[in-house]
Amino acid sequence: MSSEKWLNCRLSDIQEKLGVHRVSKPVISRLLKAQDYRLRVNSKQLEASSQHPERDRQFKYIEEQKKSHEEENQPHLSVDTKKKELIGNFKNNGQVWCQGAVEVNAHDFKQDGVERAVPYGLYDQYFNRGTVCIGCSSDTPAFAVDCIALWCATERLDRYPVTTKLLIEADGGGSNSSRARAWKWYLQEKVADLFGITVTICHYPPGTSKWNPIEHRLFSEISKTWAGCPLLTLDLAAQYIRDTKTTTGLAVTTYQIEKIYATGEKISDEQMASLNIVHHQICPQWNYTIYPRSTQKSVQ
Repeated sequence: MSSEKWLNCRLSDIQEKLGVHRVSKPVISRLLKAQDYRLRVNSKQLEASSQHPERDRQFKYIEEQKKSHEEENQPHLSVDTKKKELIGNFKNNGQVWCQGAVEVNAHDFKQDGVERAVPYGLYDQYFNRGTVCIGCSSDTPAFAVDCIALWCATERLDRYPVTTKLLIEADGGGSNSSRARAWKWYLQEKVADLFGITVTICHYPPGTSKWNPIEHRLFSEISKTWAGCPLLTLDLAAQYIRDTKTTTGLAVTTYQIEKIYATGEKISDEQMASLNIVHHQICPQWNYTIYPRSTQKSVQ
């Protein structure tokens, strides 16, 4: 008996190693399963680096903010960018019922694609409603805020006709990064000032983006809907997203954004100084509130 616990070989390899002990592959398989050996994939469970010391505190604070907004019948959204998708006759992981496999391109070369879709999602947790804005440019803070502003101008009015506040849960990086100046600048201009509402943003700590509700309540369901279906056109991708439903009542609205967004936009110190923003006392690097510039700031 050896101390080896993981067998990275095929049954035929094990059979060969047994040499003179001639054992059939079905018997080897049965013996392995009797000892609780299975073909398994790696399980992401271990934290390679130490957790942020304020991680738990931030999670509790996000829950407090959500509860506070719900009690006041004020909206709270979970936002993020879904994986960018290459539009064209490319393989899409998954299986579908069909009489013959759909033939797709042998290689996923970007130059063979029609365009690249950038799906930015918003998930209304209280009403279990998703909104996905599909852009074909770059994933920038301006694009992210335009999607939020579009939601405020449309669906917000239907579900929250009397709105004075908005809570946004977001990851700490990407287009809605906690350190992105443009993200804060455009939230001030295009949401807080334009609609006259107070916007509170709570970012998830590093390495915890999988806990953002939009990941497992909206994006995972979209992936299930179009699994195994090539995204031949942008319209078809939007249709798959609109068709996404769950037994718990999830419904999704889609918008296509044709605007081209420039990357690397710089926001000056003077512009940042003009923001009506207050960082909270708890985890101020992740929690802040942006007030309309016509409103006096208050301490959180």
